Amino acid sequence: MKLKKRKLKYTALFFLCWFGLCAYLIDRVIEFKTLVDFVGSYALVEISLWLIVLLPTLAVYKFTKEP
Repeated sequence: MKLKKRKLKYTALFFLCWFGLCAYLIDRVIEFKTLVDFVGSYALVEISLWLIVLLPTLAVYKFTKEP
Protein backbone atom coordinates (compact mmCIF):
# COMPACT_ATOMS: atom_id res chain seq x y z
CA MET A 1 0.00 0.00 0.00
CA LYS A 2 1.55 3.26 -1.12
CA LEU A 3 0.91 6.25 1.15
CA LYS A 4 -0.28 9.42 -0.56
CA LYS A 5 0.83 12.83 0.73
CA ARG A 6 -2.54 14.49 0.16
CA LYS A 7 -4.44 11.74 1.96
CA LEU A 8 -2.01 11.88 4.87
CA LYS A 9 -2.39 15.65 5.11
CA TYR A 10 -6.18 15.47 5.32
CA THR A 11 -6.04 12.55 7.74
CA ALA A 12 -3.52 14.30 10.01
CA LEU A 13 -5.60 17.48 10.03
CA PHE A 14 -8.74 15.52 10.87
CA PHE A 15 -6.91 13.59 13.60
CA LEU A 16 -5.61 16.75 15.27
CA CYS A 17 -8.99 18.48 15.21
CA TRP A 18 -10.95 15.42 16.32
CA PHE A 19 -8.41 14.56 19.07
CA GLY A 20 -8.50 18.13 20.35
CA LEU A 21 -12.29 18.19 20.42
CA CYS A 22 -12.51 14.83 22.19
CA ALA A 23 -9.82 15.81 24.71
CA TYR A 24 -11.61 19.06 25.47
CA LEU A 25 -14.97 17.33 25.90
CA ILE A 26 -13.59 14.56 28.10
CA ASP A 27 -11.37 16.76 30.27
CA ARG A 28 -13.57 19.85 30.64
CA VAL A 29 -17.20 18.99 29.97
CA ILE A 30 -17.75 15.34 30.92
CA GLU A 31 -14.75 14.90 33.23
CA PHE A 32 -12.77 11.69 32.91
CA LYS A 33 -13.40 10.54 36.48
CA THR A 34 -17.15 10.65 35.86
CA LEU A 35 -16.72 8.35 32.86
CA VAL A 36 -14.60 5.91 34.85
CA ASP A 37 -17.18 5.89 37.65
CA PHE A 38 -19.99 5.34 35.13
CA VAL A 39 -18.28 2.55 33.16
CA GLY A 40 -16.37 1.04 36.05
CA SER A 41 -13.09 0.33 34.26
CA TYR A 42 -10.26 2.72 33.52
CA ALA A 43 -8.87 0.50 30.76
CA LEU A 44 -12.25 0.20 29.02
CA VAL A 45 -12.70 3.98 29.00
CA GLU A 46 -9.18 4.51 27.61
CA ILE A 47 -9.61 1.93 24.87
CA SER A 48 -13.01 3.26 23.84
CA LEU A 49 -11.71 6.85 23.72
CA TRP A 50 -8.79 5.82 21.51
CA LEU A 51 -11.15 3.93 19.21
CA ILE A 52 -13.44 6.97 19.02
CA VAL A 53 -10.46 8.93 17.71
CA LEU A 54 -8.68 6.33 15.57
CA LEU A 55 -11.58 4.70 13.72
CA PRO A 56 -12.92 7.91 12.13
CA THR A 57 -9.35 8.91 11.29
CA LEU A 58 -8.79 5.65 9.45
CA ALA A 59 -12.12 6.11 7.67
CA VAL A 60 -11.07 9.58 6.49
CA TYR A 61 -7.84 8.10 5.13
CA LYS A 62 -9.67 5.31 3.37
CA PHE A 63 -12.41 7.42 1.78
CA THR A 64 -10.32 10.46 0.77
CA LYS A 65 -10.14 10.55 -3.01
CA GLU A 66 -6.77 11.03 -4.66
CA PRO A 67 -6.82 12.86 -8.01
